[in-house]
Amino acid sequence: MTSVIETKYYPIDPLAPDQGAIEECGRIIRTGGLVAFPTETVYGLGANALDEEACRRIFEAKGRPQDNPLIVHVASPDDIAVLTTELPPQAAKCIQAFWPGPLTLVLPKAFRVPAVVSAGLNTLALRMPDHPAALALIRAAGVPVAAPSANLSGHPSPTLGRHVMEDLAGRIEAVLDAGPCRVGVESTVLDLTETVPVILRPGGITREQLTEILGQVDIDPGLQDESQAPRSPGVKYRHYAPRGRVVPVSGPDEKVQARILQEISRGRNQGLRVAVLCSAESAPVYAASGAEYLEILGSNREPWTVAATLYRAFRECDQRNIDLILAETFTRSGMGAAVMNRLEKAAGHHVIFET
Repeated sequence: MTSVIETKYYPIDPLAPDQGAIEECGRIIRTGGLVAFPTETVYGLGANALDEEACRRIFEAKGRPQDNPLIVHVASPDDIAVLTTELPPQAAKCIQAFWPGPLTLVLPKAFRVPAVVSAGLNTLALRMPDHPAALALIRAAGVPVAAPSANLSGHPSPTLGRHVMEDLAGRIEAVLDAGPCRVGVESTVLDLTETVPVILRPGGITREQLTEILGQVDIDPGLQDESQAPRSPGVKYRHYAPRGRVVPVSGPDEKVQARILQEISRGRNQGLRVAVLCSAESAPVYAASGAEYLEILGSNREPWTVAATLYRAFRECDQRNIDLILAETFTRSGMGAAVMNRLEKAAGHHVIFET
């Protein structure tokens, strides 16, 4: 974008958002503008999902590749009837169990939704966020809201309003800042256009939770194949990445810790600024390691605490000009699947395995 926009900034109470700010931001979206707003997952960059030109502006503001689909947000399950041509029984079960919440459903797209929203695909990603400010904004706008994460493409997704301002001030009309996001990673994307539901992106609703409701739920093998066309938002391209090189280290605890200490020493000898992202359980091991920055992401026993911290830690590494980010890995079950997906994407799928 060549022109600079005055970005209005509205700090609001997350539980009782200021109605004046909500109404003004709803008007901006309704008339073709862009508004960043909080959800329970990360901050989203919203535009009128039925306005082709407004949705194109999302891609311009973020520097987002146009073959990367957008998620459309609604304020009520009733709102999706005009956006999709079919609502299978599995979708109704998911909506009843998990909406509002961090679950995006991929369904057949209705003709009225511009092709730019779905990157030319015949499917549409839909969700109802679990955040009072997000729901109030969508209602005030009076239209479904297309919203990817409110960051420059490739940067860590924003979990604080100031993260949005760092990336997009001067590129969008407004930011609603309601403080930190509760979940901290993006929604789970579930494809319901096949006989067996398929997770296209792990996120705030786990596979285990979905199988309790739906029975068999598969994982898309394309999550590891970057040559395939994206079937959902967040599947293609290097994502969630800070400027420094991210190196996850996986294996038995003692060997992971020894390898990270070795890599800290090697990195410092090369003149690099080194950070360590680790669990609360192993943090004492690195206390005197010489790393410039040590971030305790959370407990190995509570992967949702790790998810809530990860992107903020990536952003902090950027603030500290970190060159090398050494990260412990976590369980791949439950919420750990989303954590590991984000770590591996940030690392370009290059992981050190200790055996």
